[in-house]
Amino acid sequence: MRIALFRSMAALLAAGVAALLPAAAVAAPTPSPGATPVNRAGTSFLTATPITAGQPVRVDASIGDHLYWSFPATAGQVHEINATVTFPKGRSGASTWTVDVFDGLRRRQACTAGAQTPTVDAKASNVVLGCTLREVRSWAEPWSADPLPGTYVVRLSVIELPEPDLGAPIDVDLLVGTIADRGASADDGELAAPLVPNTKAGTVLNAVPPVDAEADDESGSLADWLPDLGSRWVWTGIGGVLAAVAGVFGFAVTRRPRRP
Repeated sequence: MRIALFRSMAALLAAGVAALLPAAAVAAPTPSPGATPVNRAGTSFLTATPITAGQPVRVDASIGDHLYWSFPATAGQVHEINATVTFPKGRSGASTWTVDVFDGLRRRQACTAGAQTPTVDAKASNVVLGCTLREVRSWAEPWSADPLPGTYVVRLSVIELPEPDLGAPIDVDLLVGTIADRGASADDGELAAPLVPNTKAGTVLNAVPPVDAEADDESGSLADWLPDLGSRWVWTGIGGVLAAVAGVFGFAVTRRPRRP
C-alpha cells in the first residue's frame, strides 16, 4: 500500500514538472519578430541607447568599456536581461563581469535570478550574464526602492581583470525580454508620472530676465572699462588703507623732535 502510494505521488510530481517545463520555455525571453537589431551602445547614463523589450542588441566593444542601454517599463511587467560576451581572442587571466539595472532615479535594482556577476577563466570563449527584475509596481512609498514605471538603464561592464587584457576586442549580445505582464496591479495607488532620467543636464531652469537694450547700451561703454569688483578687490583696498594708516602711525611714533 505504501509502495503504491509512493509511486502515485512520484507520477503526479513528474506530471507536474512536465507541465511546468513548456511554460518555462515559453516564458524565456525571445527576440520579437521583425524587431530591428541595435548595433550601438551608450557610454554613460545620459547617452544610453534606447531599446525596447524583444529588440536584439549586438555590438563590438573592448574589454573595459562601460556599455549602457535604456528601455521603458510599465506597471505589472517583469523583465529579464540576458547578455553574452564573446572573446574572439585569448586572454591572460580570469575576469569578472557584471550587469546592473537602474531605474529613472538611478537607483540600482535588485535581481531575483540570473548570473549577475559571473567569473570566467582565461580559457573560456564567452561569459553569460542574466538578471530578472522584480515586478514593476504602480506606486511605492518614497523611502522604498521598489521598481516603478519609467525608463530603466542597463549597464554592462567588467569589474575585475588582468591589466594586459584591457582593451581587447569583444562581441556583446544583449536582449531585454518581458517574461510577465500582469497589467496595473491592485496596489490601490498610481504613480503621477513615470521615472525618466534627466538627459538634459545643465539646462538653465530659471532664466535671468532680459536686460533693457537701451539701458545696456548707455551703461555698456563705462562698464566695459571698469574691472569686475569682487571680494579680492574689496580686501585689497581694505589692506591698502590699513597699511597706510599703520605707516603714518609708525612714523609719528618713531619721529624724533627737532632740536632748537
